[in-house]
Amino acid sequence: MKTLNAQNHLYSNVEAQLEALRSTAIPSFQERIANIGFDPLQPTNVDILQVNLGKMCNQTCAHCHVDAGPDRREIMTRETMQQCLDAVVKGNIKVADLTGGAPELNPNFQWFVKELRKLNVYVMVRCNLTIILSNPKFNDLPEFYRKHKVEIISSLPHFSRLRTDAQRGEGVFDKSVKALKMLNEVGYGKEGSDLHLNLVYNPSGAFLPPGQSSLERDFKERLGRQYGVVFNSLFAIANMPISRFLDYLVQTENYEKYMEELSNAFNPAAVEGVMCRNTLSVSWDGYLYDCDFNQMLNMTCNNVDHIKDFDKNVLNGRAIKTAKHCYGCTAGAGSSCGGELV
Repeated sequence: MKTLNAQNHLYSNVEAQLEALRSTAIPSFQERIANIGFDPLQPTNVDILQVNLGKMCNQTCAHCHVDAGPDRREIMTRETMQQCLDAVVKGNIKVADLTGGAPELNPNFQWFVKELRKLNVYVMVRCNLTIILSNPKFNDLPEFYRKHKVEIISSLPHFSRLRTDAQRGEGVFDKSVKALKMLNEVGYGKEGSDLHLNLVYNPSGAFLPPGQSSLERDFKERLGRQYGVVFNSLFAIANMPISRFLDYLVQTENYEKYMEELSNAFNPAAVEGVMCRNTLSVSWDGYLYDCDFNQMLNMTCNNVDHIKDFDKNVLNGRAIKTAKHCYGCTAGAGSSCGGELV
């Protein structure tokens, strides 16, 4: 499967995606949050730096909002990584969330992790699991992660082979289970261990995720009983109506229905905890965004737009940019890179 970018697809164009969001009949998200006293929506504090190390990936998943894949060549340079490290020191940031694509495909990935840990920064890596088995040079990743006490956050759409492979590609489930066992072998997910292994669930269709706690119980029971796999927590994350998932919604004639579902499920209690209030997103080329989703829509931050100009005080005073895709973070129990919000 080629990425939308490689296909020169309509929705590889950011403006086309924004136009689709504008055209839906649901109410403006800005007006909706203004009615509950969040106008403008502002940060609580920049606590987490989420860094996209590149759009290259060994998989081409059907729901991917990054439109990542093997044919993408956007990769963060060491110079930009150093600017991120400088920002971490300047802003006294203690948590880094590394994502992609597959962040491990960046040739400077391990160097960056080591430099962050030298600064006593807690590091989370969004690992797709199959990268560990994709090439012998990545087979030692579990031991590297253990040595540097990296938290692993891994996507696994379902505990069934059929549903996982349908979303992420044939053979992905079996490789993911094997990678999970490798992580378990070095201590990840084990009771009493400080090596955290969390899974991420994304719905396979045009619907919101079910309750996170019950889903976590089901995953733990099935993966433990059938494969002997253990993990710490499961994060249930709603699919955003952008990029490939937007294309899926349009192709299946579910776009308006899904947007209406997000709008109707708007939860005012979720607004307070949306991740854009404590997390700053950095693109592969160093530009700053309020969140990973705004990054994919080229909606750069107000006040400061590049990591080289990082100023925490100025960024803490900015107004966060919103659009109708933001309903995805405030529907039902809410959604963030760490799962439910309420």
